[in-house]
Amino acid sequence: MLMRTDPFREMDRIVQQLSGASGTWSRPSVMPMDAYREGDEYVIAFDLPGVSPEAIDIDVERNMLKVKAERRPAAKTDNVQMELSERPLGVFSRQVVLADTLDTEHIEADYDAGVLTLRIPIAERAKPRKISIGGADGRKQISG
Repeated sequence: MLMRTDPFREMDRIVQQLSGASGTWSRPSVMPMDAYREGDEYVIAFDLPGVSPEAIDIDVERNMLKVKAERRPAAKTDNVQMELSERPLGVFSRQVVLADTLDTEHIEADYDAGVLTLRIPIAERAKPRKISIGGADGRKQISG
């Protein structure tokens, strides 16, 4: 159901993790994700801990799904002296090519406990259907 758009994206993610670089709007970090089919839906879950729902942008154009989010520092005053900073900050992004068999008009998004979950229904035209053999003339009829 999904196709990877950039085979080197995973290598970029590993290099960013090792170098400690944060993502920018021009070169965002990759967000981890899981994708699976559950009944008549396709589910994609993105890890975005510490990101407010207002900082998440989800777009779909034809069969291209784009998710972008920004995690900012928790300290909001100038009086803070950071002692340790290991949590990744900056911009995170992911682009996923969706199959034509998915109904991109009815995507549902939910954000809970730092996980963004998108549920994409399987299009009716892609669901299996039974073909029965008709009457005396032997023509086949499709039943849905």
